[in-house]
Amino acid sequence: MYIFTIYIMGEKMLLNCEGFQRDEGNQSKNWIKHSVSQSECEQPFFNRPVIVAEDAGHSQKELRWFMLGRTNSDRCLFIVFTIRGKLIRIVSARDMSKKERKIYNEQIIKKSLISKMRMKKERFGQVRILQNT
Repeated sequence: MYIFTIYIMGEKMLLNCEGFQRDEGNQSKNWIKHSVSQSECEQPFFNRPVIVAEDAGHSQKELRWFMLGRTNSDRCLFIVFTIRGKLIRIVSARDMSKKERKIYNEQIIKKSLISKMRMKKERFGQVRILQNT
């Protein structure tokens, strides 16, 4: 089994976070509209692999990010969030669309193949790996 993380952007930003800022309105909205609990919203931040990128198209007053990730029960979620200080504030969470799921799975396979190739090369001494992958 290979464990890896896909971060398109924002890796350092997430590593500096210390918790979640809960918003009662967004929690209710995510549950009513998409049947996603607050606990499920938070789980992909701790599960790997994830894809994180800036959501420039929807960033107005503050920078927004989106994440494609999985819950502990393997539910695939699309999550929109902001960072306030050292806290993550979840704006919206829903199941991934078919297109998002396809992108997520393609990136995982691509990254997995690259990781396997690097591990084989490293094991046989053909290439010296200088960075964490």
